[in-house]
Amino acid sequence: MAAYDPDNIFAKILRGEIPSTRVYEDDDTLAFMDIMPRSDGHLLVIPKTPCRNLLDATPEQLAVVMSTTQKLAKAVVKAFNADGVTVQQFNEAAGGQEVFHLHFHVLPRFEGVSLRAPGQMGDFDLIAQHAEKIKASLA
Repeated sequence: MAAYDPDNIFAKILRGEIPSTRVYEDDDTLAFMDIMPRSDGHLLVIPKTPCRNLLDATPEQLAVVMSTTQKLAKAVVKAFNADGVTVQQFNEAAGGQEVFHLHFHVLPRFEGVSLRAPGQMGDFDLIAQHAEKIKASLA
C-alpha cells in the first residue's frame, strides 16, 4: 500500500487551501458536502488525522469517524425526511477509492429513487441550501 499523500484534496480541504461547504466539525472529524452529489444531501465525513483508508486507519481514527458518520446519518434522515440512508466507504483503487484519505459517504435515500450517476458536478447553490438544512437538523 502506498504512503499517505499530504497533498490529497481532502488534506487540502482540512488545511483550508480548497473551499468546501462544511456541515459539521469537531476536534477529530470534519463533514462537508460532496460537490458531485449522488443524492440531495450527499456529504462526506473524514478524520482530521492522516490515513489513506480503512486498511491503515487506527482503531481511534475509526471510532471517531464512525461516531460522526452516525451523527450525520441521523441528521440527513431528519433534514430530508428520508426513508433511509446509505453509507459508503471505499479502499484502494481496486476497491473504488478515488481520494486517498479515509472518508465515508452519507447519502439520504428515498423509496423508489435511484442514486444519480457518479461524476456529475452539482449545483453549488443547491448544495449550500442542503448544507443549511443538515446544519439545522443538528441544532
